[in-house]
Amino acid sequence: MKKLLFGLILGGLGWVTISAFNETKSTLTDGFLIGDPEIASITSLSFGPEGILFIGDSKNATIYALDTEDADPKDESAEINLGDFDTKIAASLGRTKDQIKVTDMAVNPVSKTVYFSVNLVDGTPVLLKLEEEALVNIPLNNIGYSKIALSDAVEVNAEDKRGRPLRIWAISDMKYHKGKILVSGLSNKEFGSTFRSIPFPFKDTQDYASLEIYHAAHGQYETFAPIKTFDVIALENKEYLMASYTCTPLVLFPMEELKEGKHTKGRTVAELGSGNSPLDMISFEKEGKPYFLMSNTNRSVMRIDYTTIADFKESLTTPVTEFAKATGVGYVSLPMVNVLQLDNLDANKVVYMQRTSSGELILRSRSTKWM
Repeated sequence: MKKLLFGLILGGLGWVTISAFNETKSTLTDGFLIGDPEIASITSLSFGPEGILFIGDSKNATIYALDTEDADPKDESAEINLGDFDTKIAASLGRTKDQIKVTDMAVNPVSKTVYFSVNLVDGTPVLLKLEEEALVNIPLNNIGYSKIALSDAVEVNAEDKRGRPLRIWAISDMKYHKGKILVSGLSNKEFGSTFRSIPFPFKDTQDYASLEIYHAAHGQYETFAPIKTFDVIALENKEYLMASYTCTPLVLFPMEELKEGKHTKGRTVAELGSGNSPLDMISFEKEGKPYFLMSNTNRSVMRIDYTTIADFKESLTTPVTEFAKATGVGYVSLPMVNVLQLDNLDANKVVYMQRTSSGELILRSRSTKWM
């Protein structure tokens, strides 16, 4: 009887201890709401810690943080080799491939699961994840979430000189970095090109900087074109925003200068060729050296060595008058064309989505040894 009583006491103490631990354990999803975040579009995807997925919604000019409940860690990912991928996506949604558009792809760095954003022909946003070779639809109307609206976003009905809508560029790219969501896009200010730094968990603060670059292919300084894709890189113990724009300048901004209310001029380190627009950018290591890859609309995938950027001390400030000519920091053209999306799958592999010469959309992984 004493042994039973003692066991009950210990069991009770154990329950109290475990309960106390669970009550005090804190995660970044504490304070998330459960329900429908009312996402109107999915422009960009980016993962943060704890399997939290950030969604950029240009229609609403809002950033959402979603609790994917996908935080079981894996060190390595499985190989991926899927053909007719747009047909598979469409079939999973009961659609045909002409009724869908893939807008972004991101890998959960914790679980190594690949996520995709898709807009249906009627504008409905859809979020999918790949489980082995099956595509799983993630309901967006009953999920844990937090959100923040962008201040001074480009107006809903704004158009450029050619009459093209600009609201889609309210969020042009987005990445989680050191406790903040970094967002490029357009604002409603005189200098429209913007870069925002938003602390997470979300509060009522967001740092905003306007940007200016010298665009060698256009032969002029510009303050309105949005960054199309970017990454944060470390050069000589200092962090820089490495940004690429349409037509295709590569520009460095010191992160320490991208502060609230500041107008910052970047240093153009390369002109990678007019008649082209960058699509995606990732960094990776190969044999202990850091590189980055950039996919493009009208160029092959480019690989650039960080050291070539660090060694290039100049700034391009004169026009490049020859069409499609590249100058400044050099790059290697990889034998990969029509690559639409890129991401790091794990420490040794990347995953990419590519439209082949036959028109097939494929999703494949590849060792960084071959990048």
